[in-house]
Amino acid sequence: MTDTGKTVHWLVRPATIRLLWWFFAVVLALTILVQLFIKVKGYFNIDGWFGFAAIFGFLACVVMVMLAKGLGRFLKRDESYYGDRDVDA
Repeated sequence: MTDTGKTVHWLVRPATIRLLWWFFAVVLALTILVQLFIKVKGYFNIDGWFGFAAIFGFLACVVMVMLAKGLGRFLKRDESYYGDRDVDA
């Protein structure tokens, strides 16, 4: 319950968020550790390396975020882009 008497959704609670972070971190670590027991045969030499998919996925995500930030800066417009008209007029 919050100050206003409303119930907080379970996914918004800080304890649940912390638990989900730990759960997904363990799942990701286990998927990488599975490569110790299962041989990954890649098409190229590099994609057969240990943990390649995790590293590649992380770096691809970082590149996408950086490109999105750059695109956002390029496409950003001033607040007065459409004029200084009053909304209620």
